[in-house]
Amino acid sequence: MSKTILTLAMACIMAWAGTPACAAVAHTPITIEGAHFIRAGKRHQIISGSMDFQRIPRAYWQDRLRKARAMGLNAITTYVFWNLVEPKPGQFDFSGNNDVAAFVRMAQAQGLDVILRPGPYVCAEWEAGGFPAWLFADPHLHVRTQDPKYLQAMERYFQRLGKEVSPLMAAHGGPIIAVQVENEYGSYGDDRTYMEDVHQALVRAGMGADILFTSDGAEELRNDTLPGVLAVVNFNTGEAKSAFKALAAFRPDQPRMAGEYWAGWFDHWGEPHAHTDASVQAKELAWMLSQGYSLNLFMFEGGTSFGFMNGANFQGNPGDHYAPQTTSYDYDAPLDEAGRPKPKFATFRSVIAKATGITPPPLPAPTPFMDVPAFTLGESASLWDNLPTPIAIEQPQPMEQFGQAYGYILYRTQITGTVHGQLYLGEVRDYASVYLDHKLIGTVDRRLKQVSLPVDVDAGEHTLDVLVENTGRINYGAHLADGRAGLVDPVLLDGKALHGWQVYPLPMTSPDAIHGWTTQPVAGPAFHRGHFKATSPADTFLDVTAFGKGFAWVNGHNLGRIWDIGPQRSLYLPAPWLEQGDNTVVVFDLRTPSQAVARGVMQPIWYVPDVKTAE
Repeated sequence: MSKTILTLAMACIMAWAGTPACAAVAHTPITIEGAHFIRAGKRHQIISGSMDFQRIPRAYWQDRLRKARAMGLNAITTYVFWNLVEPKPGQFDFSGNNDVAAFVRMAQAQGLDVILRPGPYVCAEWEAGGFPAWLFADPHLHVRTQDPKYLQAMERYFQRLGKEVSPLMAAHGGPIIAVQVENEYGSYGDDRTYMEDVHQALVRAGMGADILFTSDGAEELRNDTLPGVLAVVNFNTGEAKSAFKALAAFRPDQPRMAGEYWAGWFDHWGEPHAHTDASVQAKELAWMLSQGYSLNLFMFEGGTSFGFMNGANFQGNPGDHYAPQTTSYDYDAPLDEAGRPKPKFATFRSVIAKATGITPPPLPAPTPFMDVPAFTLGESASLWDNLPTPIAIEQPQPMEQFGQAYGYILYRTQITGTVHGQLYLGEVRDYASVYLDHKLIGTVDRRLKQVSLPVDVDAGEHTLDVLVENTGRINYGAHLADGRAGLVDPVLLDGKALHGWQVYPLPMTSPDAIHGWTTQPVAGPAFHRGHFKATSPADTFLDVTAFGKGFAWVNGHNLGRIWDIGPQRSLYLPAPWLEQGDNTVVVFDLRTPSQAVARGVMQPIWYVPDVKTAE
């Protein structure tokens, strides 16, 4: 970086958005000359960190960007989650936490470049890898292919996204220096015609004015790279030298860059919380910087997959299995889920400062945190009293067929006893609680490859309920293509198909319409409500160890999932979602808690699962 550009960048760090200094540094795009990135006639090294703006409350975007600068980063890499910005076909929402243009301008105000990863597929341990659920309502539409219906939907999304971000490309004076073409497609397929379709769609949408790049693992580079498009490599801790050697052999005449250096890892439900080796990562970081290589730390801050937005993997040994991720996306990153620096932050900051010779600005003031004394959720309302108007169908269908994207769905039918046999549900998507006359008789968990359970039905007429939770659509691998949720197979009782169902979609979008509250004990699936006071609202973690399986709303915000198999046993509650004075907590729990209590704590609660049970 030249002395002039460095001076402007440092001035921009201290400046407020829109000042001449910020505008000046933003008017200098990055180009490629042979094996080097070039800015203002000088070689440039990109030192980036990943941070997904839609996983972080908007009120904290500036704080996190300032912390990125304080660690020594000069760029931020972010995904755009298609499913959040186009929740229904043709209906776009770029307001609030989806305001990508506002986030990019905030990054510009801090003197940070932006690397944009718009998908259409992003992986990201995010629900369906970012694909909207409505794509899976059409059984004949095939994602990540040349299917015209899929390409048409992608084109519409890119065109609308381009209106937000194309004016912010570096070629037009903005901070977006690069845009990714798809994401890790080489791990999925090798159809370069499809990749070229994505490439050209980005160009048509105005997102091709600066660097375009593909990103994949060292072994998969051969599957998805495109002529004239930069190829960068993704790799895990301990693999830097071998990955860059592979990249150099594959593309000898282009810059060396790590698109994702996995300096952490994510969590699955029922498995231990991830911890990675910061000392090894620091040495690799120092080595990459000393070689002049550019890089992106994945993640700088993981944040939170609020609501029902966590994804799932379908892979592993022995045998492939479904493995949903937790709501927390802490990722063992330099900043924790709540944006607080970990020891890794200081270690990486020191490495970057030594390599660049630049002392980064100081950290901003710490974000306030608070404890909340234990409070009782003393009101309850049964799910059975809060069912919507049913939809009559002959055979169960997945939730997308009813226009539903996320949450729960209830399938009900009448059966006549006596029966002593197996109830076959097929491949449940993803967790089913089965009730006979409102009494729980068993569960079927996709994680455990369960497809049926024994039933004993006495003589007479009985109501059979199958309550299914979508615990996260697959975000990686071949099974991604089938994103249906709910029941996807015929239901068999003792080998005979059950017909004549009533379906109750339960998207759980708001607690406002819940009725039938009582202070008397309520058994079975139910909502539980309580209140706490906040004199001076601050961040906290909601301790949900008293509950079994469900999720929690606070003041109408869905904080995410609860599951007593761990490892996550608390939910991040940001201060901007709290009120001064009374705050309302509603927890939905499939199980009947012995005591419905909660509290706020200043550190997350992690539980070490019994892995043998969880597998």
